[in-house]
Parts: sequence; structure tokens; C-alpha cells
Amino acid sequence: MKHAYIFPGQGAQFIGMGKDLYDQYPQAKAMFEEANDILGFRITDLMFSGTEEDLKQTRVTQPAIFLHSVIAATCEEFTTDDLRFTIEASPTAEHFDNGEANNRQSSIVNRKLKPDMVAGHSLGEFSALVVAKSLSFADGLRLVYARAQAMQRACEMEESTMAAILGLDDETVERICGEITNYELRITNEASPDCNESSPNGNEETPNRQSSIVNRQSVVVPANYNSPGQLVISGTIAGIDQACQRLKEAGAKRALPLKVGGAFHSPLMQPAAEELKKAIEQTQFETPICPIYQNVDAKPHTNPDEIKANLILQLTAPVKWTQMVQAMLADGATEFSEFGPGNVLTGLVAKIRG
Repeated sequence: MKHAYIFPGQGAQFIGMGKDLYDQYPQAKAMFEEANDILGFRITDLMFSGTEEDLKQTRVTQPAIFLHSVIAATCEEFTTDDLRFTIEASPTAEHFDNGEANNRQSSIVNRKLKPDMVAGHSLGEFSALVVAKSLSFADGLRLVYARAQAMQRACEMEESTMAAILGLDDETVERICGEITNYELRITNEASPDCNESSPNGNEETPNRQSSIVNRQSVVVPANYNSPGQLVISGTIAGIDQACQRLKEAGAKRALPLKVGGAFHSPLMQPAAEELKKAIEQTQFETPICPIYQNVDAKPHTNPDEIKANLILQLTAPVKWTQMVQAMLADGATEFSEFGPGNVLTGLVAKIRG
């Protein structure tokens, strides 16, 4: 019997997330306050009592979910009641990373249990690395904040979006996306003169690398393999529109555009990947206490160099969540505990298990 800890990605956030932890556990309060100091603004105010618009900002959303996830997993002797949040729960538990979480309920039980393996969906991979002690809490938060800002800048460079495809096999989605996509991504080494922003610690400026995409209207790729019959695609507006039409004609039950600001986990995130690469390479990674199953290859890793290389690739590669869960099950996982806002990954695990 093996116990897997899993961590959600962007889209699971809700106003009030983490407030119970802050109020009940001194350790949680100390970690939240440390995060406020690291970020240079009181993210707790936005998490606990901000507006939906505040929380939807990428620079807020990603560190907020990271904090809730890591702090929930770090505090000891949780009970179900301690971590049950209900915010306008809907009848379904469908979730698409980087989209909107439909089910706002969360229930976590943990009594000093040590993970045998960890995994995170997209952003959640950083939470998993901190809980597995490969990254320090402070370094993990700095990388997440740098990632959020880099992704936001990449989104502003190219108009793009994502869509959820339901009820169609992966091979058909892959084939149609491949038939539509025809692009060439060019990255220059020249920093954009008007896109510099301070790094999370305020000490350095991170240049935004310029890029150009030829035939940008035709970019569309698989982005999130969430569960059998549920795959999210990512690309330019025109590419997504064309793909949705063709996928519905091919038999998809639904082709649902998502309310997101960019084409995450696609070639259009290459500028963000280039920007984040330097920050990752300069950060100290340790050997984790247990294997982490990473998004890009769905395989378990403990080598810090391999972990870093996969993190750099993650922004432009698809999230292989289905394959990750299948690999964990094959390696003996019998129990999955989800830490963070929502319980969508738990639902996806159930679907993958069948």
C-alpha cells in the first residue's frame, strides 16, 4: 500500500481559501505571513477577503493556490472538518486546469501521513516539490511568482486561449490538432525594452524575451490529458475555433472554450519558459524524500537535475495527468490525498481508475 499526495493547478481558487488554516494553526499563520513578506504585498488579504477579479489575476492566482496547497499539507493532524470548504458547489466535478473549477468543495484527511509519492497538475507540481522537500518553501514561492508573471507576459504577446474536449479519444484529438497546426516559433535574445518587471525579491529585473510566431493563426495542441475522454487543447483563437468545429464533427460530445487568458502548455508559452529557465537554474533543488511524477513524461523522478529540466519544459509541454495517475497506480498507489482548494483531482483519479 502506497500513499500519493496530489496538488491542484490554476482554476481551483475561491475567495476565503486558506482562512481557516490561518486562523486555526500558528504554523500556517507564520507561513502565510512569510509569504506576504516574500511577495511584497499581502496576498492573504486577496485570498481571504478580496474580489473574484483580484483572485483571477495570474500573479495572484498561482501563488495563492501554491500557498493553500503547501500549507495544508505541511500542517499536522488535520481532520476532515478542519479542511472542508464549500463555496457555491455545483452538481458536477468537472474541472479543467487553467479554467474555472465547478466544484468548490474540499475535504482532506491527514494524520501525520508521509507520502510515498507526489504529483501536481501543472502549477501543482511546484507544490508537490516543496512538500517532498526538493524545494524550500521560500524558493518554491519565488519560482511560482516568477512563473505567474512570465506566463502573464507571454499571454499578452499572443492572443490565445484553451478549450475542453469531452467524449473523444486522445488519438483523434491529437491527429486533428496536428493537421491544423502549422507554425514556426522564433525567439530572439533581445530583451523587450518596455517589459521589464522586478523579480519577486525586488532586487533584479527580469527581461522579457521577444518572440514571433509564423502562421500564428493555426497553432493548436493538446495541453491537458485530464482523464480518458477529457482533454484540453491550447492555441491561438483561430486555431481553437477551427479545432473545436472539426472535433465536434469527429464526434466530440462537447468542445467548450475556457475563460482563460492564454494558451498554457503550448508553444506560445515559449517566451515564458525562456524567462523561467534562468530562475529555475539558479535555484537550489534537493533530492526529494519520495519520487515526484512529473507532468512532461509522467515518470517518477528523484534526480534534482532531471526535475529541473522537466520543470523548464513544463510550460510548453502537455500535462500528462492521466498517464501520471496510471503510472502511480501501476507503482502501487492505493490512496490519494489532495491538498489545496477543491477536490477535482480526486474526481479525475476516480475516473482514471475506472
